[in-house]
Amino acid sequence: MEFSRHYNGASQVASNGRETNMTFAPDTLRDPTFFVADLAQHIPFREAMSALHQVVVSDMAYQPKDKTDYKAWLKTQEDLFLAEAAARQGEIKAQLEALRRELRTVQNAEQATLAPFYQARSRYFQYLYKHDIDAWFVLDPVISVHPDSIFFECFSQDESSYGKLSCSYEVFQHISEHAYGTTNIDYSHELYQEFQKIRDYKRTQFVVDPSGFAVKTQLSDDFKEEKIDLPDSWVRGFLQVSSAMSLPFAQFDLHPVDMYNILLFLRRHKEKSGPRSLRFRLTPDQPVEVRFDPWGEVLTCPRSLYHGGKAEEIRIWGRRRLFILERLLPIAKRFRISLLGSGLPSFWIADMGGMSFTLGLSGWSANDFSRMGNFDLMAPRGEVDSATAERVFAALQTTWVESAEALALRLGLDSLTVKSALGIYSQYGRVLYDMERDVYRLRELSKDPLPMEQLRFGNEREARADNFRKAGLVTGLAQEEQQDGRVRIRGEVMDNARAYQPEITLDADQRLVDAACQCHFHLQNQLKQGPCEHMLALRLEAASLQR
Repeated sequence: MEFSRHYNGASQVASNGRETNMTFAPDTLRDPTFFVADLAQHIPFREAMSALHQVVVSDMAYQPKDKTDYKAWLKTQEDLFLAEAAARQGEIKAQLEALRRELRTVQNAEQATLAPFYQARSRYFQYLYKHDIDAWFVLDPVISVHPDSIFFECFSQDESSYGKLSCSYEVFQHISEHAYGTTNIDYSHELYQEFQKIRDYKRTQFVVDPSGFAVKTQLSDDFKEEKIDLPDSWVRGFLQVSSAMSLPFAQFDLHPVDMYNILLFLRRHKEKSGPRSLRFRLTPDQPVEVRFDPWGEVLTCPRSLYHGGKAEEIRIWGRRRLFILERLLPIAKRFRISLLGSGLPSFWIADMGGMSFTLGLSGWSANDFSRMGNFDLMAPRGEVDSATAERVFAALQTTWVESAEALALRLGLDSLTVKSALGIYSQYGRVLYDMERDVYRLRELSKDPLPMEQLRFGNEREARADNFRKAGLVTGLAQEEQQDGRVRIRGEVMDNARAYQPEITLDADQRLVDAACQCHFHLQNQLKQGPCEHMLALRLEAASLQR
């Protein structure tokens, strides 16, 4: 999926003894979005932007060892092994020795010829990593200017970590120019290095450059054009994050000292074998307990109480991604943790007063937000017609940010209809759910509409579920009302001449909170990789009967 970016120059930081000027170059192909002000909170902003950079460059995916040299050596040794075996035959020993001498001469000549190439290639990649790391990282952050805040969003290379830095207007002073909207900004490794020079005693100006949208008769020398071919999985994963935020979760606050103790333990211990999980033991009105696998050590967090309604234990993996939050420890007032369940995503919000940093982590590093987490299929899914959905979206466009309840009251609709409509536009990349404030925000992920047909089915399960329903293979539908507005749905799905009896439980907001099926996919993964195709078909059929 190709995206075009046009920048008038590059983002830069100009610093001297008295002041620092940060100028971000926006995408000129987007609607004008700009902001000019002075920073009022220098050090917290510097540390938060540095944490955001760690998300951008994060890649925790398994990297296999490069065995090219070993295989090349083995190939040369094969000739040697064969020669040594043949040397046992005295009548051809002399001939083989001559051939080996000739082979060594050829190999030495080849090595001497190619050695400058290998050395130059090695120096080139080292130079790129040190001086032009943008050649490795091409995914520019997204910045949005809203009536109540400015926020940056980014996604990691391995598609398992999401970062969002939100700054309220109290972080700035002397605001002179601004225009609401969303745009991409040119962001480089050199820019990150310049951020480290921000100091409290220097006046620092923050500029999303308005001149980036000036009309010119010809291209200037510093005009920069990029065409980025993003994988579908990256775009789909970005869209899944907002859906994951809207699911039910266990929530508690961690004191910065308790967060420090968790990271300190992980720094001091390096596991050599699994399991590699954190177990959060949550007991109502008791301190949060964290168990570190595989050592079995338990850390009690006396400053952090759990105020949930029931006791539970939740395990998360990919815990070393939490080191992204290290630089925020001195400036954070608290960390609000939201856990969706064992093996499911978790969200870590660092509260820094006027700023907040949200780190979203998939179930584990290899289980990214795109391939193995169909959270949009578990999110609220009430029926809403296109006209109503457009009406809800148009209402949000007038305010830029609003809660579902306020929109429902203003439009005379029920809250579920509004959430379902906004959920649709969330999957279009046009709306973002802000879990910190429980509001929806207008945020256009791209300047052009996303190719939803291309992104419609994230995997074969969704496509097969749709085919089951269209072919009339979903029968025996039964619904049972439960406590707290929950509904249990049962039915039968014929798959390859075999009958499955899936059942799903939806809460009052139509979110999938429990499910069961006899198929191999569900028995092996439960809901850690989303619902199976039979559950999806059951839910689609139930929704179609309610129209």
